[in-house]
Amino acid sequence: MKYNRCGKSGLLLPAISLGLWQNFGNADQYTNMKQIILGAFDRGVTHFDLANNYGPPAGEAERNFGKILKAELHTYRDELIISSKAGFSMWQGPYGEWGSRKNLIASADQSLKRLGLEYVDIFYSHRPDPETPVEETMQALDTIVRSGKALYAGISNYDAEQTRKAAAVLKQLGTPCLIHQPRYSMLDRWVEQPGDNGKSLLETVDELGIGCIAFSPLAQGRLTDKYINGVPTNSRIGRALSNGAIQAKDLSEEIINKIKKLNDVASGRAQTLAQMAIAWLLKDKRITSVLVGASSINQLQNSLDALQAPAFSSDELLLIESVLN
Repeated sequence: MKYNRCGKSGLLLPAISLGLWQNFGNADQYTNMKQIILGAFDRGVTHFDLANNYGPPAGEAERNFGKILKAELHTYRDELIISSKAGFSMWQGPYGEWGSRKNLIASADQSLKRLGLEYVDIFYSHRPDPETPVEETMQALDTIVRSGKALYAGISNYDAEQTRKAAAVLKQLGTPCLIHQPRYSMLDRWVEQPGDNGKSLLETVDELGIGCIAFSPLAQGRLTDKYINGVPTNSRIGRALSNGAIQAKDLSEEIINKIKKLNDVASGRAQTLAQMAIAWLLKDKRITSVLVGASSINQLQNSLDALQAPAFSSDELLLIESVLN
């Protein structure tokens, strides 16, 4: 495993981290979940990323990870980076989502109980709240860190200008923004696009010294060979998962054609498409870590082998751009 510095902080994160967004709920086999988590740690994955609403249903991923942590990994707590988030819908009523102080602090307490922990290493505002002042949301993160419930504060799904404002508030409070977690893949490159001030999110986090960890690097399975010949019944589309998972409408003929061409490029590099997609993200030094999901230990091992990839040639990068454009 390679470990990268997270922005200008003292924290190192593995180049590939494990996310528990899907596949760790009550419909999944406990033994399979345990095999994936322990297999990741054996390969040097020290960062495990959760949120209060992961499962499905919401809360189950934290409960299941907490069980595995207590039974298998509790003696290694100081070798682990465990993160959680709040901001998406979690419970009914006016206080169960978004970015109010009420929601974030209550959510942090609930997450710690489910995980069986005294603190998480990183706690995120999962998404910007258009109705709550950014000062209130960031003050809540500052309180969570100062109370010892988290070591670092992060944000997720904020655009470049929202990131700049949030980071300025956190800096003023004395709890710097450690990390930003955006959605980013070959098929979803919004973080590269200029914002209102002409700078992209990637340029903004780099300028501010904030780490960046990309989620959905495989576009929820589309950047694999999984869907080239149809929709497998055990896939996210085939299982009709909720909680933000892709649906059949997200797999157009145009996308499938791109996937097939990218798969040919990957084959020429002696890689799987998934490995190439991960390596493509990690070629950018502004990316601290890539957050992968896994439904099996074999899938996880395949993703981790992306770290053995050769560097991209200029011709390969041009070929990939021609396919994507």
